[in-house]
Amino acid sequence: MNRHGSLHDHNDPRLPDTTRSMKGTAMSEEKGTGGFGLIIIGSEILDGRVRDSHLVNMQRLLAERHHSLAYTMTLIDDPRLITEQLRWALSRPEPFFCCGGIGATPDDYTRQCAADATGLTLAYHPEGVTIMEGRFGTEVTPHRLRLVEFPAGATLIPNPVNQVPGFSIGTGHFLPGFPSMAEPMMAWVLDTRYKEGTEIITGTLVLPGVRESDIIPLMDAFNRRHLPIRLSSLPRFVEGGTEIRLGLTGSPEDVQTGLADIIQSIESAGMPWRKA
Repeated sequence: MNRHGSLHDHNDPRLPDTTRSMKGTAMSEEKGTGGFGLIIIGSEILDGRVRDSHLVNMQRLLAERHHSLAYTMTLIDDPRLITEQLRWALSRPEPFFCCGGIGATPDDYTRQCAADATGLTLAYHPEGVTIMEGRFGTEVTPHRLRLVEFPAGATLIPNPVNQVPGFSIGTGHFLPGFPSMAEPMMAWVLDTRYKEGTEIITGTLVLPGVRESDIIPLMDAFNRRHLPIRLSSLPRFVEGGTEIRLGLTGSPEDVQTGLADIIQSIESAGMPWRKA
C-alpha cells in the first residue's frame, strides 16, 4: 500500500555564526503560518520494513520557505487511530500534511478516516473523475475511480508524476505515500496556498564544562527579556566531560540581539563559552 522509500532512499565580532518544483500560478488567500504538522501513515515504517523520507523532505521544503515544523507523527494502519489523530490535527491552528493511505487497496484507510474526522461523506470528485478518464480512457474501473473518492467538498492537489491527485479538506492536505509524488505535491501546496514565512534562524553557543542546573536562572531571566526568542538547552557528554549547547531561535534581528545579551550574562556569571 503506502510506499515511503526503501531502506536505501530517502555587530559584535565575537558573536557566533547563525545557521539556517512545482510552482503555482497564483497565491491563494490562505494566510502564511509559522508552523505545519506532518502525519505519516504506514505500518511498514513502524515495523522497520521501509525507512521514511517524508520528514526530511518536508523539513527541507519548509526551511526553504521560512516555515517550521510544529509536530510530526507516524501511525499504523488502524482506522480508529487515524481518525482520532486526524480529528485532533484538524482542530489545531496549524495546517498539516498527511502522507499515505489514499490508494485503492483494502488497507488504504486515510480517505475514509478524513471523511469521518470532518463529518463528511465520501464522494467522487467530478474533476478527479475527469482526470482519471483522461488517463485511463475505457480502462477506468470502479477500483481506479476509488482513487478520487474524497470527502465531499475537497479540493484537488495535482500529482505531476502519475496525475492521480491528492486532496485538501479543512486545514489538512492529503498526499500519496510515495515520496517521489508527495514531495512535489507538498511543494505545490506550499507555493500556491501559503505565503512565505518570516525568516527564522538559530544561533548556537557552546558552554564547555557547564552543568544545565547552573544556567537555569540565567535562562529564566533571558526568557523574560526576550519573549520572541525560543531558547533551548542541550546537554552533551563529550570527551573530557560535558557541555551545554544553547540555541536561540527567532528572526535574524532578535537572535543577534539575544546572543549579545546572553553572552554578557554568561560572562558575568564567569562561565566559559565559544562559538558552535
